[in-house]
Amino acid sequence: MPELTLAGPTLAEFERARVVVSQVAEVTPMESSRFLADLLGAPVYLKCENLQRTGSYKIRGGFNRISQLTDEEKSRGVVAASAGNHAQGVAFAARELGIAATIFMPVGVALPKLQATRHYGAEVVLRGHSVDEALRTAAEFAATTGAVFIPPFDHPDVVAGQGTLGLEILDQVPDLQTVIVPIGGGGLISGVASALKQKFARDGRIVRIIGVQAENAAPYPISLRNGVSTEITISPTIADGIAVNKPGLLNFEIVQQAVDEVITVSDDDIARAMLVLLERAKLVVEPAGAVSVAAILTGQISSTGPTVAILSGGNIDPLVMERVISRGLAASDRYLKLRLMLPDRPGQLARIAELISEANANVVEVLHTRHGRNALISDVEIELSIETRGPEHVQRVLRHLIDAGYEPRVDF
Repeated sequence: MPELTLAGPTLAEFERARVVVSQVAEVTPMESSRFLADLLGAPVYLKCENLQRTGSYKIRGGFNRISQLTDEEKSRGVVAASAGNHAQGVAFAARELGIAATIFMPVGVALPKLQATRHYGAEVVLRGHSVDEALRTAAEFAATTGAVFIPPFDHPDVVAGQGTLGLEILDQVPDLQTVIVPIGGGGLISGVASALKQKFARDGRIVRIIGVQAENAAPYPISLRNGVSTEITISPTIADGIAVNKPGLLNFEIVQQAVDEVITVSDDDIARAMLVLLERAKLVVEPAGAVSVAAILTGQISSTGPTVAILSGGNIDPLVMERVISRGLAASDRYLKLRLMLPDRPGQLARIAELISEANANVVEVLHTRHGRNALISDVEIELSIETRGPEHVQRVLRHLIDAGYEPRVDF
């Protein structure tokens, strides 16, 4: 079959990168998911890059890029900027190759990511309050010191390294039909899509590549509509690992050529996906790494054959994990907050607890105040946190309270 010509690395370059990357990267597990397969109506596999060394796929691109440096460039050291996964990947790669690394991270970066980056031997400098500020400072550092800047996604060597994941996936699921890939700047999806599309074209086969972004940080859909890499203003999202305001230029060109569709998911969708992965697959996945599963849960993916969802990373602060789990429970209607106005007399709280018990729900927290803004002088306001078992159970709890004469207000 004729070769497929795409921007960026050739299939031969992806194959060469695979040999290089294999020096440090693990062949991560490919786990099947019966739960997700039942939802999709086709076999679903989870590519567990959350179990990769340094906790994400980033080690692939970082190591491949640094390995291509000349001896003279290596002697000058490398510099990078990141809030987490890229920082750890570059720090680890530099340590393995015996190169000095300076990593700029924003002030307030999650402590586990900061500690891990330092543990890999890099000099960490906290600068600015966003990754963009850290990137600007890293570029200035490279210009003044001669250190080689290692970009997070927009470079052929980085793309080639990330694309080794696509070749690995094909080894593990040879009859692959669809791959779902998280997108930030586009390093991972451009590598995976290019490697797989070229490989499949050579074999006369077809594979679908679907990208997923967090809806609060999604420059790819509008860029694809505009036909040019477009900068957006991003809003806060729990998926900070893919919160990039503009596609990489090379990455965007490859995505235009090789990616079939890009969709978005909400923070609630992501939290729900993380909860599913934790409960059903026993996997800890960071928000950015769970967007591929969120896309399946929201019904935006259609596939009739083997489908792989890439779990791109597992680096998450335990404190953030706690908040995200709570959000996932609420998004799944398994955690209900509601407010009630009650007459300020003995026995009312006990009556409410009894009604909730009759509805087979469990109260986990109660806040009681006489100072609610809408409370009459003879009333009190209570806020209840209740464990429930899904949407139907929530409605039963609310109906039971209403039938008893109360007016519950759900607190979103």
